[in-house]
Amino acid sequence: MPPIIDAHAHCGVKDRSYAQTFADYAEQVAGTRIGGVVFFSPVMEIYDRHDFNFSDTPAWQKCRQKSNAYLLTLKPLGLTIYPYFFIWNDFSVEQLTPAHCGIKWHRHPGEPVYNYGAPRCTVALNEIRKRNLPVVLEEELNHTKRFIREMAGGIRVVIPHLGALNGGFQAIVASGLWELENVWADTALASPGEIKAYIRRYGYQRLMFGSDFPFGEPAWELEKVKRLGLDPAVEAEVVGGNFLRLQEAIG
Repeated sequence: MPPIIDAHAHCGVKDRSYAQTFADYAEQVAGTRIGGVVFFSPVMEIYDRHDFNFSDTPAWQKCRQKSNAYLLTLKPLGLTIYPYFFIWNDFSVEQLTPAHCGIKWHRHPGEPVYNYGAPRCTVALNEIRKRNLPVVLEEELNHTKRFIREMAGGIRVVIPHLGALNGGFQAIVASGLWELENVWADTALASPGEIKAYIRRYGYQRLMFGSDFPFGEPAWELEKVKRLGLDPAVEAEVVGGNFLRLQEAIG
């Protein structure tokens, strides 16, 4: 049976607005059989999300670099860490290492925007494509559709929360994005009804368990999936096997 992997969690070195240190996560997953976790840096270690007119500075660039690098240092016994690189408008893909397992691409409405028209954005996407890294994309609906349909050809994109923060599950259904072979999803904070609706309509092969720690509790989010009454083989893929298959293709 594949190990249980939490495909969506946050872990910080500086931001203490939530209890999101590695020790906090380890305490919450004790006794859950979760054997691996994808970690992203907290947003407030990447950019000032409360300032729509945020202007990047060397200090913020240093903060981002330190936060992303910190995740590479976590090598605890009994828990496999999959560090994802949180990318922002400097598009610093030169900081990627072979240890990085994916990309976090994130903003909410009202937050400073990605400069999708920048030449460095194209360079970054080409590097991500070359390394075959999956991208966890949390964006407004219009940017989500543009990113996937116009910019991310050849890139596997994970829409987190079953689309809740990308316009909503039904909006992604209506857009036809879930049907694309390169579009995956995670269950973090999604409702049981949405999870079952996704599996019924699109199958289970591109769906992954995630907790959204510290905003979700890993034990509860895992139990939510287990209570769906899935076939044991299907459940095993959703809670771990699918994620491992996503990672296998990284070059």
